Amino acid sequence: MVDDLTQAERAIATCADTATWAQPEGELIAALDTAYRIEQRLAAVKLALIRELDGRGTATAQGASSTAVWLRERLRLTIPAARRLVDLASVLETGNPGVRRALAAGHIAVDQAPVIADTVDSVQTVAGPEAADKALGVLVEWAGQFDPTLLRKLSTRILDHVAPDIADAAAKAALDAEVRRATRDRHLTVSALTDGRLRLTGVLDTETAGLLRAAIDPLIAPSGPDDQRSPGQRRHDALGDVCRLALRSGELPEHGGDSAQIVVTTSYDGMTRQLGAGALDTGLHLTAEAVRRLACDAAILPAVLSGAGQPLDLGRQRRLITGPLRRALVLRDGGCAFPGCDRPPRWCDAHHIHHWADGGDTSLTNAVLLCGHHRHLHHSDWAVRLAGDGHPEFVPPAWLDPEQVPRRNHYHRRT
Repeated sequence: MVDDLTQAERAIATCADTATWAQPEGELIAALDTAYRIEQRLAAVKLALIRELDGRGTATAQGASSTAVWLRERLRLTIPAARRLVDLASVLETGNPGVRRALAAGHIAVDQAPVIADTVDSVQTVAGPEAADKALGVLVEWAGQFDPTLLRKLSTRILDHVAPDIADAAAKAALDAEVRRATRDRHLTVSALTDGRLRLTGVLDTETAGLLRAAIDPLIAPSGPDDQRSPGQRRHDALGDVCRLALRSGELPEHGGDSAQIVVTTSYDGMTRQLGAGALDTGLHLTAEAVRRLACDAAILPAVLSGAGQPLDLGRQRRLITGPLRRALVLRDGGCAFPGCDRPPRWCDAHHIHHWADGGDTSLTNAVLLCGHHRHLHHSDWAVRLAGDGHPEFVPPAWLDPEQVPRRNHYHRRT
């Protein structure tokens, strides 16, 4: 074997020294196909060698803790790559021998081999060896046409081709088992970090995953050419938008006797002077800027506190922009008014052009609908104002447009 491999190595070295630029295109394509096929056949040899060495305990005999560790040192691989080789070698050795022969003959690729092996093994379990042999033939044929991802998708209906009489029952059993696993494994962990942020980890079942994707996918596109957020940041902001929409719906169950809400406590002077932070009812704190942004479309409950923080007098709650005024705002703006945004009104907050905390009044001439751009406006150099026709226009920062030509949203029809 060593002599044969050494001879093959010499032939490959000769090919490597050949000037590819001098070869006709047809020969280059044929050579590529042959080189790839040889690569897969060599992989079959390599995996057979690994399986035999693993079975003999060579790695532990030479002082390594496992065959994967031994391969890492011997072949200068990463541990994950070495483990994949060991696992695949085991699958090919213990599974249907036809898979190993197909790889050795160059009929399938290394990445296709585990897909075929898993499928053939499953078919043998539910339909017997004769159906498994038929499945192997079908899958090897498909491997000449489809990549591993498509091959795996097609393999889920392999019984339709090799054992149609039990295909529907087997598919239902597999789906039921998948649902049971998903129901058992579903969880969401919310871990509080020391600085007030949360870390979310978990596994969603198929239905909930679909709901989440349906809710946030329309919201994760960049909001414009100057949107510098990463994909992860856009997904984060989309989740926040969905939560705001749910809170705004008024249909969430009560929590502790109150409707679902965020409670922020701050001093009036601190908010108006943009100095004081706000405290959430969880004990965590928000910046003064975040408090002012939330106050744009919030219910305000004035309170007089003693020096020790004891409530001495509570005022009446009043909402800043709601009811008929918000409906008028929706009729005027049609949705988020920021240039280039197509978010509908239900995704939007009502923003005070001249901030309420700075003395701005609550009126149609001092308000504009904004979605996540509400945050953007509070944290950027963009400015908003009402034009002469009563519709909002936005002045970009000088770094984006030195002329600072006002821009409008043209997605929502104006009347």
